[in-house]
Amino acid sequence: MKVRTGLAAAAFVAISSLAGPSLAADECAGKPSDNRLTVSVTGVRPAQGEVAITLYPDDAKRFLAPKGKLLRQRVPAKSPTTSTCFYLPAAGVYAIAVYHDVNADHDFNRSLVGMPTEGYGFSNDAPTKISLPAFSTVRFRVPAGTSRTTLRMRYP
Repeated sequence: MKVRTGLAAAAFVAISSLAGPSLAADECAGKPSDNRLTVSVTGVRPAQGEVAITLYPDDAKRFLAPKGKLLRQRVPAKSPTTSTCFYLPAAGVYAIAVYHDVNADHDFNRSLVGMPTEGYGFSNDAPTKISLPAFSTVRFRVPAGTSRTTLRMRYP
């Protein structure tokens, strides 16, 4: 069974700490600004397909909702770490969701019983044992200037 990436059941992300390699400015998504967030996703396996990294604004109604994203990058999966960056409109509160689209079909694939079959995670390493995390558990503050964060990919 497949679920579109914009649906609430489609995205999972975990942010654990600030770190990651720098990227060239032309690799960043969004309108160039003085605020830039580099996101590194660790534990990516295998190095095939792509990693979809989605940035959400500080709005619980938009988190994981169709057309709710602020920005998304789909980057080739690199093992063990895949990185990308985003220009941010301002310092503030955001949330990130990632999944490893191993077959590059732009869908977050799930089993017949609805369980994920591809890697996923949420900001702040929010728990996802039986349901999607609450927005309050995934939101995080990004200071002005250049920031980095590292996310850990989880696999079923």
